[in-house]
Amino acid sequence: MKLKSVFMLALVAGFMFSCDEEKKAQTEEVAMVEEQEEFDYNVEQFADIKILRYQIPGWENLTLKEQKLVYYLTQAGLSGRDIIWDQNYRHNLKIRKALEQIYSNYNGDKSTEDWKAFETYVKRVWFSNGIHHHYSNDKMKPGFSSEYLKQLLADTDATLEGEAFDVLFNDKDSKKVNQAKGVDNVGLSAVNFYGPNVSNADVASYYKAKQSPNPEKPLSYGLNSKLVKENGELKELTYKSGGLYGEAIDEIIKWLEKAKDVAENKKQADALGLLIQYYKTGDLQTWDDYNEAWTAATDGNIDYINSFIEVYNDPLGYRGSYETIVQIKDFDMSQKMEVLSKNAQWFEDNSPLMDEHKKENVVGVTYKVVNVAGEAGDASPSTPIGVNLPNANWIRAAVGSKSVSLGNIINAYNNAGTTGRLKEFVNDEEELELEEKYGQVADKLHTALHEVIGHASGQLNPGVGETKETLKNYASTLEEGRADLVGLYYLYSPKLQELGLVDDWKSVGKAAYDGYIRNGLMTQLIRLNLGDDVEEAHMRNRQWVSAWAYEKGKADNVIEKVTRDGKTYFNINDYEKLHDLFGQLLRETQRIKSEGDYQAVEDLVEGYGVKVDQAIHSEVLERNKQFTSPPYSGFVNPVLVPEFDKNGELYRVKVTQPDSFDGQMLDYSKNFGFLPEEN
Repeated sequence: MKLKSVFMLALVAGFMFSCDEEKKAQTEEVAMVEEQEEFDYNVEQFADIKILRYQIPGWENLTLKEQKLVYYLTQAGLSGRDIIWDQNYRHNLKIRKALEQIYSNYNGDKSTEDWKAFETYVKRVWFSNGIHHHYSNDKMKPGFSSEYLKQLLADTDATLEGEAFDVLFNDKDSKKVNQAKGVDNVGLSAVNFYGPNVSNADVASYYKAKQSPNPEKPLSYGLNSKLVKENGELKELTYKSGGLYGEAIDEIIKWLEKAKDVAENKKQADALGLLIQYYKTGDLQTWDDYNEAWTAATDGNIDYINSFIEVYNDPLGYRGSYETIVQIKDFDMSQKMEVLSKNAQWFEDNSPLMDEHKKENVVGVTYKVVNVAGEAGDASPSTPIGVNLPNANWIRAAVGSKSVSLGNIINAYNNAGTTGRLKEFVNDEEELELEEKYGQVADKLHTALHEVIGHASGQLNPGVGETKETLKNYASTLEEGRADLVGLYYLYSPKLQELGLVDDWKSVGKAAYDGYIRNGLMTQLIRLNLGDDVEEAHMRNRQWVSAWAYEKGKADNVIEKVTRDGKTYFNINDYEKLHDLFGQLLRETQRIKSEGDYQAVEDLVEGYGVKVDQAIHSEVLERNKQFTSPPYSGFVNPVLVPEFDKNGELYRVKVTQPDSFDGQMLDYSKNFGFLPEEN
């Protein structure tokens, strides 16, 4: 599970589900920090996107063997880049090839508004790994005509025709992931996880017939396949060597085998061996074996995430999107935050959950602050800020989980932001001062509590199925909201000061509560068009948590809606009571998950998390017009350059920064474009 940067920096004014999986937008409510050395974090901005860069602290302190390991793992990750493009939409690779040929070869007039619109559109497509917006899931509209595109194609000898051309300008496949209530979500979602004519009912019946060999350890059916209908029969096309995406997977395997040869220890090598075997066979039991081995491999300085993991892009929550993150341990920050994982049982025992929903023994919870060395797939260019894996509930209960906070990514966000939006939407100077003084600490702790304690907490009732089966299309937003609530509940607790994590727990808690409510009820709306419903899982959970607390606290005026000079603000009058309300909602969300109560989660999400107050939305958009900084951010990756001696031996890996966003995107397509245009 992942925590998206949108949440973190919206509070800052943050943490994630695969938490691997949110992506990852921000509202720029960031209290600025002083950077010790000069580094330009900003690359460029276009449309609603800001492109940043990040550093890899401590690279020079790694041994040659460790540098090789990082290099091989990043190459493995990039080798699967085409997969996420094809998963996101069936025509994406064909469209990308045509757009890139035009972009690279057009020699006509580049001063026109049409060409500028074309450049912007190409960059938006690169950023989203396809033609649908990375966060809203809406199909992005070109700012130029079909006639202009036809002329560009002709001028550059590029080809794009038929449905792949028409879809750029018509209303078909308008939503990558459709989470609306009461519709055929599979049929109305453009994501390429299902073949034509496959419906919600088909998916439900197909997987209902699947029985895991050991019901206590349910396999992740559907995670690594596409479900299609051939001659009226449902059939899975498995992602594996020799199967679907086999050309790219073979390249991934090649680099993983090199990584295995330079693994830091036997446990790490064994886990890599199982991942290689999984890619070769597509066997889901091997996937579980790998996750157990990977979770237990906690020694060493280097770690990674690689494969089909987060299920946010599947409207029914079965299929995993390809992603990879390669990470280097931040020793200092990891040591400081280790206290959370060591006290995981205390947090579980003292939570407001019903006793039967608490874990008697919280096992194997590890938390590290890491520095990212490279990302690909669904983690790039829009990246998470925190990750907690594996996602299987039974592995979490039996073996444990790994939680990481992406320290250098968070640092880059903090150093590239501005405080303008924050000042516009805070209610008063006290709220502003709290945010500026304690916002970043609150944000980091919320991320940690969300990932380490939140996703590891609670248990399902005996006999209750996995949440993707019981809570269906509401599973992701329920889990993200539940983990948020764990973090919110403990952010306003003296335990944090007792553990030495903060100096003033009340001020930190207040800053966290202010930021969460401000974002959930107002500032995140800058990412929606007026009239749109909230559909992205993380945005939904922030709204239903905030709106529920606002409504339930009305009688005691816990959160007050303030109107001043024609502007709306939300002011927290009673932090103690809001803490209690968060505890009540946490108790209820865990009950819903533990019991598999679909009606309750539908009522919660549809009642509080989908519809938007149109008057407030219109006001927020109008107030936001004064700011030029885009609402979303993402990253180019540092470039790892291998250097060889006269005997062809790799003796050093140098870190350089890419010159531009478009340059890196074109380079990736050239060097890692392993899949055919149609799969």
